[in-house]
Amino acid sequence: MAKHAVDLEAELDPSDLEDLIGYNLKRAYIIVQKDFRQALGQDGLSARVFSALSLTVKFPNITQSELARMMGIERSGLVAIVDELEERSYLQRAPVPGDRRVQALVPTDAGRRAYSDAISKVRAHEDMLFADMTADERATLLSLLKKIRQDEPQ
Repeated sequence: MAKHAVDLEAELDPSDLEDLIGYNLKRAYIIVQKDFRQALGQDGLSARVFSALSLTVKFPNITQSELARMMGIERSGLVAIVDELEERSYLQRAPVPGDRRVQALVPTDAGRRAYSDAISKVRAHEDMLFADMTADERATLLSLLKKIRQDEPQ
């Protein structure tokens, strides 16, 4: 079995991976995510939880279904995120008039303060992480990433 592993390693030319956009996006994401976690601290928000808080602050009274759609995740995957934000007292669920089955997500004052603090740290993290890029390079990178996402299902 060890010989088989060595054979596979010998056949894998690193340039095959280095030329793949997806591979480089994933490697870049790992770097950004690791630095993001360090910027927000050990007890800080994960990227997904930060995203959910950001959207609830921007769109108070958003429903869980709308939030899941905006984040590009399954509604069932959102439950743990909303639970964490509620446990931290950053948001609360509120009834939607006229539809007892649906709950709106409302940021609390503590949630708005936590978001304000977190967004400052995230912006500083990005400024530091992408400091070697010119403003034009950063704008181009952001534009290209958004272009990839333009056909994302809503």
